[in-house]
Amino acid sequence: MIDFLIKKFIKNSQCTQDLKVRTEYGRLAGFVGILCNLMISLGKITIGFVISSVSIMADGVNNLSDASAGVISLIGFKMASKPADKEHPYGHGRYEYLSALMVSICVMVIGVELFGSSFQKILDPAPVDFGIITALVLIVSILIKCWMFCFYRKIGKLIDSNALLATAADCRNDVIATSAILIGSIISHKTSFEADGYMGVAVAIFILYSGYGLVSDTLNPMLGRAPDAELVQMIRDKIMGYQEVMGIHDLLIHDYGPGRQFGSVHVEMAAEGNPILQHDIIDNIERDCLENMGLHIVIHYDPIVTSDEATNELRKWLSDIVKEKLDPTLAIHDLRTVPGTTHTNVIFDIEAPFDYKQSDIDLKESLRQLVSEKYPKHFLVITVDRV
Repeated sequence: MIDFLIKKFIKNSQCTQDLKVRTEYGRLAGFVGILCNLMISLGKITIGFVISSVSIMADGVNNLSDASAGVISLIGFKMASKPADKEHPYGHGRYEYLSALMVSICVMVIGVELFGSSFQKILDPAPVDFGIITALVLIVSILIKCWMFCFYRKIGKLIDSNALLATAADCRNDVIATSAILIGSIISHKTSFEADGYMGVAVAIFILYSGYGLVSDTLNPMLGRAPDAELVQMIRDKIMGYQEVMGIHDLLIHDYGPGRQFGSVHVEMAAEGNPILQHDIIDNIERDCLENMGLHIVIHYDPIVTSDEATNELRKWLSDIVKEKLDPTLAIHDLRTVPGTTHTNVIFDIEAPFDYKQSDIDLKESLRQLVSEKYPKHFLVITVDRV
């Protein structure tokens, strides 16, 4: 069914990096969500009112808010598809993140409301008139929500959309909530214990917990989350695949919405090479990243002197000893030497993780102690890069 809808309503559905195709996926997801949630909501609210079940009515209101979330997603995808302009040169892709955040907040609001109404039902329990029709409505609702979870999850992964993945998580929550309500209604019907309110509270706590995770996940890219480790490795492998490249460092990725990633990186190449040819290689790398990864990247060329054997030996020795004696996560780059009559300045950067145990001052002192044992006349000028 999902594949049929995609084939029927999405032109060029395989071109998921195309912004127009992404917008069509978002529009399809929004309309499907609105239609399904309105149907489910109408059935639950009607049944809940008839049998006086606060948990079923609250679950119906939850589905009604899900329909509103579908409207938010539609607007978010529409706004995100706007092209770049003078005021927003990187496009409007972060509107999609904003819509995901709003959906996540809606999930938490529903959790709070459900907790309040369910807790009141515990304090003032009332019998629930449970029957076959009620059970059928809840079971059909669970089946539809299971399908919607698969639908949103598949499309969310296809187009790498946090908004749709958040909606998929909300559908999963609805399945759990409605299942709990169904079980509670059966318990209340078969025994003298009114479980309706307790089930509602349990479901509300789960929804709040899930909503908190969704808010965190959707805020991260807006706050400048570090790039995915797999993406970083892909970029490294691609750039290092060029024979002339000796190393890379200071890779930065800026996320302006799905399909709108910009980056910069320092690339080390031999200083003795032809600058015209090396510039051409850099152009090729930038074009390669854009065409094959959708990444707009700017490359800074770092010339590395390779004709000085003493410097080459020092560079290799220092890189090895740092990983062996200090930490394998540390990396040396941009090393150059300035010989003098009494001492030699050794200038370089060292990359260290943000959570590296030593402070910058202590790390520099550790490096100086290591080098002074073998090169007592070398003076280190160190810049620590936290990555």
